[in-house]
Amino acid sequence: MALILTRKDVVEVLSMKDCMDVVEKAFVEMVNGTADLPLRIPIKSPDGLSLYMPAYLQKMKALACKVVAIYKDNPNRFNLPTTIGKVLLQNPENGEVICIMDGGYLTAIRTGAASGVATKYLAREGKDLTAGIFGAGVQAKTQLWALAEARTLNHAFVYDKDGDAARKFAAEMSSKLGIKVDATDSIPDILATDIIVTATSSPTPLFDGNLVKPGTHINGIGSHTPNARELDTETIKRSKFIGDSKEACFKEAGDIMIPLQEGAIQETHFYAELGEIITGRKPGRLNDDEITLFKSNGLAIQDAATAKLVYDKAKEMGVGKEIDL
Repeated sequence: MALILTRKDVVEVLSMKDCMDVVEKAFVEMVNGTADLPLRIPIKSPDGLSLYMPAYLQKMKALACKVVAIYKDNPNRFNLPTTIGKVLLQNPENGEVICIMDGGYLTAIRTGAASGVATKYLAREGKDLTAGIFGAGVQAKTQLWALAEARTLNHAFVYDKDGDAARKFAAEMSSKLGIKVDATDSIPDILATDIIVTATSSPTPLFDGNLVKPGTHINGIGSHTPNARELDTETIKRSKFIGDSKEACFKEAGDIMIPLQEGAIQETHFYAELGEIITGRKPGRLNDDEITLFKSNGLAIQDAATAKLVYDKAKEMGVGKEIDL
């Protein structure tokens, strides 16, 4: 029997706090060598791109593969989202598929969770911290949610080229998180905050890195191809660079690959993987003036850990539908 979980089911059982806990453990497994994590496998078809993201976490007993499809014409041709995701979870003892679940909400939460964990270990401490978010989409919402779990925020700003989207974001997230969230059309408002998140689809830098203030922590989320970047060379040069995966950063992340190609940095500018910071192998923030940067590419270990959490919670709560495959 396999458990089928819809998006509604996943939303019902998955919280940001719980997701941050398991994602942190996944990064620890990765750096400790108990995770099997191949790079994502891309397959192009005439109309789109499919990505296959397998991972196995030995300690957490989480074996899963996420399939992500990106088809730009889906909304017009099929009334479907541009990006669709499903996760297949297996029993690692016998290989049996035990669950198939929607991956859209899971992906948004686990990506936010990684930034939340990075913020927990890298952002400055304080009770009056502010956050600035570039982008007002679904991912931006889970990013701010995770920041609010990791630090005590008293004010946040959101910037988006679509002003209406930014205002709706501000109203929704103010209500959800119980903090003041303002839409702004001023990039300096974002750069004046303590924690900055870039969660856009922009292929070019969003701001001048010379204007980033000392002590800022940045989570770079949106860009994930070698020729695209949300962060300029100066931002990278001025920051202590931590990535989710060194291999992924140097194969997929234009944010660091482009400055490297320019000769502006050396490979040694990559300071640490997030798991090395969590486990204390390398120190994180050293002082309140340091600019820290976490580059997220999105790893299948996050999906596997979150899928196992969702499955366990759903079984406990009696959520979903069992079918005989």
